[in-house]
Amino acid sequence: MALPAIPVILPVLLLLGSQAAWSAAQQVATLHERDAAALRDVRAGLRDLPGSRFFDSWDDARSPCAYAGVVCAPDDEGDPASGALRVSVLTLGTGLADSPGLAGTLPASLASLAALTDLVLYPGSVSGAIPVDIGSGLRRLRLLSLSGNRLTGPMPESLAGLPDLHTLDLGNNRLEGAIPAGLLLPSSPSLKVLILANNGGLSGQIPAQFSSSQLFHVDLSGNAVTGTLPPLPPTIRYFSVAANGMQGSLDGVFGGDGSAPADLAFLDLSMNNFSGSIPPEVFALPSASSLLLSRNNFTGPLPLTVPAAPAPWAVVDVSHNAISGEVPEALAVAGNLYVNNNRMSGEVPRAVARSVFAGRMTTFYAQHNFLTGFPAPPLPLPDSAALCLSYNCMELPSASAADGCPTIGGPLEARPADQCRSTEDGSSGGHG
Repeated sequence: MALPAIPVILPVLLLLGSQAAWSAAQQVATLHERDAAALRDVRAGLRDLPGSRFFDSWDDARSPCAYAGVVCAPDDEGDPASGALRVSVLTLGTGLADSPGLAGTLPASLASLAALTDLVLYPGSVSGAIPVDIGSGLRRLRLLSLSGNRLTGPMPESLAGLPDLHTLDLGNNRLEGAIPAGLLLPSSPSLKVLILANNGGLSGQIPAQFSSSQLFHVDLSGNAVTGTLPPLPPTIRYFSVAANGMQGSLDGVFGGDGSAPADLAFLDLSMNNFSGSIPPEVFALPSASSLLLSRNNFTGPLPLTVPAAPAPWAVVDVSHNAISGEVPEALAVAGNLYVNNNRMSGEVPRAVARSVFAGRMTTFYAQHNFLTGFPAPPLPLPDSAALCLSYNCMELPSASAADGCPTIGGPLEARPADQCRSTEDGSSGGHG
């Protein structure tokens, strides 16, 4: 005898009934008028670029909470009896790789979306200023990402000190003026990710209190930041100030007192005016995989030993400085090593040469130095390896030692003998 179907059907009917009730409740609830007005201003201020169809769903036949990119939630700080909804998440654009994004300007009324926790504008051609009151109006923000557009003007001071802001990404725009100092201070304890890269005109200095912040990802590259670099916070994992105007030495920056940032994996200080010697602590960072220190004014030798045995680096780049001394054997564990365009001398360590010919080091650029030898093992150079030893004080061990050289300028086989003699006599040598 077949069992009755009612016990199976009943939960389904109840589920459908609850979904219908929730849908009905959503239909009854209305969006707060202030938020509805802000969304109308967004629609009036922004438009799809040809090939983008983000705003197709933003029509009067739908509830604003059904628009693409809009998430609504009950107004938990208003009158509960009103049943009003507030916009909690606003994502503008699709973010798809084949979408050109949006154009237009951001309306000032964005700052009236008081319940907003996430505001994302995908890359496109949106221009104009960031609404000045965005921080004072959106006190619940956890994520603000407006990267990859054409935004101009200053960063609003109101962005500093937001109590819940975790990620701020304004990179790849055209912003200028001072970076609000509060973003780099312990007074913004919730902020973990700060990306302001490639704006060009953002300026100021990194305050000394930066060392006590809780940030773990900071990218200020491609701007006009000046001054010296304070000690990095122990929480930092990714740090870049590449292509700025910073100066001074690195002494004490990496926790010489035992407070080294143990999780720092990516460090980029390239294209600044840092000077002095590179301290051993840089090469002893336990989690570092990329050390990018090229195109500065570093002098003196690299440390021949490091305080702790490092894990293999993905890349170490100290090129285009005025570094002297020998190539440290400890750098043989790097996957890509750039020491070119310095004043280094002596013979390249056998461990480095073996690493290149064994395929463990895929790039070794040492051109434009005063090196006197490269102990190449009797092995063929792997096809994947790029080796450049041109313009040194030695005969190239094989044609392959120039085959991997950059094509710009063409390879130069050897330095003039008089420059190499001056190096042997103990002077600094001709031209790095």
